[in-house]
Amino acid sequence: MRRSPSARGRVAGVSRGRSVVAVILLAVLVVLTGCAKDRPGDKAQAAAPVAQVTIAPTPGATDVDPVAPVSVTVARGTIDQIALTNASGKQIIGQLSPDRTTYKVAEPLGYGATYTWAGTAVGADAKPIPINATFTTIKPQATIPATINIGDGQQVGIAAPIILKFAGPVTNKAAVEKALTVTTDQGTEGSWAWLPDDDGSRVHWRPKNYWTPGTTVHVAAKLYGVDLGGGSYGDSDVTSDFTIGRSQIVVANAPSHRMQVVRDGATVFDFAVSYGEGNEARNVTRSGVHIVTEKYEDFMMSNPPYYTNVRERWAVRISNNGEFIHANPESLSAQGSSNVTNGCINLSPNDAQAYFPTALYGDPVEVTGTSIALSQSDGDVYDWALDWPTWTSMSALPTQ
Repeated sequence: MRRSPSARGRVAGVSRGRSVVAVILLAVLVVLTGCAKDRPGDKAQAAAPVAQVTIAPTPGATDVDPVAPVSVTVARGTIDQIALTNASGKQIIGQLSPDRTTYKVAEPLGYGATYTWAGTAVGADAKPIPINATFTTIKPQATIPATINIGDGQQVGIAAPIILKFAGPVTNKAAVEKALTVTTDQGTEGSWAWLPDDDGSRVHWRPKNYWTPGTTVHVAAKLYGVDLGGGSYGDSDVTSDFTIGRSQIVVANAPSHRMQVVRDGATVFDFAVSYGEGNEARNVTRSGVHIVTEKYEDFMMSNPPYYTNVRERWAVRISNNGEFIHANPESLSAQGSSNVTNGCINLSPNDAQAYFPTALYGDPVEVTGTSIALSQSDGDVYDWALDWPTWTSMSALPTQ
């Protein structure tokens, strides 16, 4: 059968139309595929943020030292917002660096507490990164406070020891001693020594030689957060700033029956006195360097069974074994000629009153010429009875 030209034309026309449509669609697909392959934002969306956040201590850490460094640091970016809060929501004081890359906590944390970081860092690619973490500080079995014997602004004598007294036992002595510093404007050489104590623990610091008059002293005991041993930690830091006064030395030679007060190298008093009778150990005035520890205008003394509650005037304590320099009218006839006391140094009322106001805590009282030396058995302050090698050997850090 013969087809008409019109029929053929319609068939051809349709074929040509379909081919054109196919070519157009293919071209569109090629263009679309090319656009999808080269779209500039796709790689950025797939890449990880460039900022790196480092948190110290490690997120989730436990038993953290409350004075350990606590910080957030951002590399290839900056800190946008940041806060560290305790369980009550209180924000902990911190310092953001000028370039906003580091945030450091600027106050000690509490014991046995949980802390939470919250904030945001922004990378150089402008992408935010959340800062979220928690950690927990150590919970001690107990905290032990300490006190320093010399108060701020006090002026003391040239033999004054620094005494740090703990309200409980300390077994980790080396760690404690590392937290203690004594700074002077004279570069004074000295050392800590741990002395026996039945009630807690105590450590003394004294110079190798007497202090230089006028020295300024700063003591810092950074004890908070320090492991004292046995599950106990330091309760708080303590400090003291004081000065060394004039040089005043009491020179007390028992056989001479006299006592001189030497101030800044000059003898300002030369008193007739009476020392311990010395016929038995209990009434021997101990030889060695004592120090003035306290004084009373009136003091009730007892030494049973020999006497009880006897009122004495102008009493300056020089040892915890009961030795005082004080007025005693009853021994007046022996003063300057014989030793008749129970171990104290007796003066006339007028001489004792004259000496009394000049005495400072830490003044050395150098007793010589008796049969028994001052020692540990005579009380808790016998620091100068020990030679320097012995003293330094009682440090927990013997190589310091």
